[in-house]
Amino acid sequence: MTILGAKPETKEPDTFCDAPIEDVVFRDLRIYEDARGWLVELFRHDELSLDHYPAMAYVSETSPGVARGPHEHVDQSDQFAFIGPGDFMLYLWDTRVRSPSWGSRMRVLVGESNRQSVIVPPGVVHAYKNISDRPGSVCNAPNRLYAGEGRAEPVDEIRHEDREDSCYRMD
Repeated sequence: MTILGAKPETKEPDTFCDAPIEDVVFRDLRIYEDARGWLVELFRHDELSLDHYPAMAYVSETSPGVARGPHEHVDQSDQFAFIGPGDFMLYLWDTRVRSPSWGSRMRVLVGESNRQSVIVPPGVVHAYKNISDRPGSVCNAPNRLYAGEGRAEPVDEIRHEDREDSCYRMD
């Protein structure tokens, strides 16, 4: 569990191994359909720890073949909902030194063919790539406001996508 305000000590390992990552939470998203269409519950407070209560929410569209990330947060947890349209490959790397899964990485197909809610805690580097032939949508309900109250604080984001020496490969 992440304690609000606790800053994880992070360090890139020499190599990553494929394994589950501690504190990353996956939850199947169920579609409820009827004659009018469908609905999906993105989150419920009775299914979240207080640490993950959303502070805001947004939807993004990502073009085919395009990736967002890799990046990480110091304080923020992201709660993504991959419901479609489109499918994404989600990439996760654990750089939290005190985590039992430090040095682990995950690749998970999420989206229209595998609807998932995914909570990514601080210190876990993450990225996703649209692997569909059409634009794909992703919802996010992070537990921190982007750029803080009134957009007056530094953005909590450490970006790795432009680093030539990045060990966070999406292949």
